[in-house]
Order: sequence, then structure tokens, then C-alpha cells
Amino acid sequence: MFAIIETGGKQYRVHQGDVIYVEKLNANVGDTFEFKEVIAVGNGSDVSVGAPILPNAQVVAKVVEHGKGPKIIIFRYKAKSRYRKKNGHRQPFTRVVIESIAVN
Repeated sequence: MFAIIETGGKQYRVHQGDVIYVEKLNANVGDTFEFKEVIAVGNGSDVSVGAPILPNAQVVAKVVEHGKGPKIIIFRYKAKSRYRKKNGHRQPFTRVVIESIAVN
């Protein structure tokens, strides 16, 4: 059984037991988190697609850790004008383990 969920403006196809990295969630480590924006649920060739979401489906995940991704360097310059600007960014993430996919 698989589900397609949406969180943080991105969509993920998940199975039970998958470990995924999503945009930072407002949950503590060890808590369970319910993804209510389930777009589709499928089991083999039987697929249910929402319009836009399935109201009776939910995906439960356990929060494993919070962290920051690799540093990305943003460097802007203009040739021949001595304009240089250097900036860095590390995107926060949450690692979750999918515990169950349920359709009521």
C-alpha cells in the first residue's frame, strides 16, 4: 500500500516503513505526526485519487530527528564594479518514519 502526501509544498510517495526528509515540522522528536493532506492512496492496481485531497485518509509518521541540510553558498557579483555579496543558507528538515497508512 502506498500514499501520496503533500507537506511543505512538496509531494512524496510513501510506503509503510519509509524514512523521508520533509520540511521542518512543528513537532517534538518522538512524537507522532498525522499528514492529513493525502492526495492519493493505492494498493496494487486499486488507486483512490482525491479532488484535491482524500478526506477520509491519513498517514501517521513518527518524528525521528530535526536537523539542517548542507550549506548552500549564494554569491552575487557584478563584473567591473567591485560589487560582491556572499551569503549562505542551511535548510531545516525533519526526518520521519511512516508508521501507518489508513483509509476509513
